[in-house]
Amino acid sequence: MQHMSGTNGQVRVEHAERVAVITIDRPQQRNALSFEISEALAAAVADAEHNPEIGAIVISGEPPAFCAGADLHLLSDSKEEGLRRIYAGFLAVAYSTLPTVAAVDGAAVGAGLNLALACDVRLASPRARFDARFLQLGIAPGGGMTWMLHRAVGPQVAKAMALFGEVLDADEAERLGLTLRTVPGDRVDLLKAAIDLAAKAAGAPRELVITSKQTMHTTSNLPTHPQAVETELTPQLASMESPEFAELVGRMKARISGVK
Repeated sequence: MQHMSGTNGQVRVEHAERVAVITIDRPQQRNALSFEISEALAAAVADAEHNPEIGAIVISGEPPAFCAGADLHLLSDSKEEGLRRIYAGFLAVAYSTLPTVAAVDGAAVGAGLNLALACDVRLASPRARFDARFLQLGIAPGGGMTWMLHRAVGPQVAKAMALFGEVLDADEAERLGLTLRTVPGDRVDLLKAAIDLAAKAAGAPRELVITSKQTMHTTSNLPTHPQAVETELTPQLASMESPEFAELVGRMKARISGVK
């Protein structure tokens, strides 16, 4: 992986295979979100989106945790402005135009769970734990957690986690669809799997991937299949006019002809 200077001393950014790997590097605080870290996360996502050489993003945390949530010292003193500053990091991930993968090694708690949920896909190590914990701290859920959790695991599991304090380990998270899969081994293995997955999206034409992600967001809120067909038609026709389409189809035709 090519090391790049991070946007903040506690957020590290590296590039590999057209993938920006953004790592919270605050291990002694279990990667808890401070105002500075949230701002740095948002800046790192923005940098990736503005870099034409980057096609996908991986979010990780330096062991022993993925992210332990918001810094409790900040949380206890925060009003609306403070909460919105804490939200800024994971909302930048949630609203990113690029495909995003969370590499969850250790605990994802509270706002850290939000950060994992903000990603399009989640991979976990065997040490991963997913813990809403808001009510256990005497605070209502925030940052859109109830919406994201409901969409990720359905109403029953979302309520079990948010209201009853159910904590999911790696096996349960995979079984319930919160994660795509659990990657055996250590953090190095997990990061490699996350980068390999992200690289598949990053290797495709960048604007096509961005358009496809936006289309998926749009169609997920449509009530009928015919509406989805019509929504997809315009970007599909546009993509067929692109030079990338002509090149890729040409390669495939040549390959088929070679097989014959």
